[in-house]
Amino acid sequence: MTSSIQGVLPVLHAPLRDDETIDVDILQQEIDWIFEVGADGVCSAMVSEVLRLSPSERCDLAEMMVSMTAGRGTVIASVGAETTRQAVEYGEHAARCGCSAIMAIPPISVALPEAALWDYFSQLARRVDLPLIVQDASSYVGRAISTSFFARLVDEFGAAKILFKPEASPIGPNLSDLREQTGGKAQIFDGSGGILLIDCYRRGIQGTMPGVDLLDGIVALWRALRQGNDPLAYRIYFPICAIVALQLQAGLDGFLAIEKYILQKRGLFSSVRRRTPYAWELDRETAMEIDRLLVYLEDALKEQPALKL
Repeated sequence: MTSSIQGVLPVLHAPLRDDETIDVDILQQEIDWIFEVGADGVCSAMVSEVLRLSPSERCDLAEMMVSMTAGRGTVIASVGAETTRQAVEYGEHAARCGCSAIMAIPPISVALPEAALWDYFSQLARRVDLPLIVQDASSYVGRAISTSFFARLVDEFGAAKILFKPEASPIGPNLSDLREQTGGKAQIFDGSGGILLIDCYRRGIQGTMPGVDLLDGIVALWRALRQGNDPLAYRIYFPICAIVALQLQAGLDGFLAIEKYILQKRGLFSSVRRRTPYAWELDRETAMEIDRLLVYLEDALKEQPALKL
């Protein structure tokens, strides 16, 4: 498998001002840091709070990602929507403004029969002249998509057109099943914050799509895996894994609250503000545990050799 869409492709967070508008200056700083630490591109997706942005804001975000990346890497825009028409409009806009690919979850307000789900993704594939990453985010939003459905998309449109970010449990076995059903052709990306990154790497993923909060750790982990340095990989992985476990306990709002807390603590964000309403707040004791784990991660990163690929 070969593709220019590969490696570490973080999902950016939307930095918000007090009036809940996107802070453009902080967004530029975030994207600059993404490339400074060695990532291969940038995405918008669930932790970008796309489900809480207006249609015009989602289009603005895609445009800003392209302009702020300035040719330094891949740009992937989230286009999933509650209607096929809206998803296609987002996708066509992403193509016009210069994105490298689009990524879509299915509608989340209804349990679609397979025929309707097929129509949704096949129209996106046919009408948007970009690679389409099909995201199953059902571990925290929406419903699971079967691996046989994924394989059917590859058979119909080809592995260069249809890529995957499967996050339904059990992630590892599902990933291997998809690999086998497509004869190794499926191009697959790990998600869920990197909590299963090592296991997924060994099953043949094309890349990983974590949040930005622990990105320097994820980049170092990815490089250690590429170089076969398992002892270093596990030292970096364990605190990342423990932090993401804390995020997962509260679903999407857990990711948002904790990741923005870490971004502020590390000096990348000036605020932890999220779009309201939301269902979960970060409590003091969880924050204290995150602080302890960040020390372990920082210590592990100090040990790493020059991991350049």
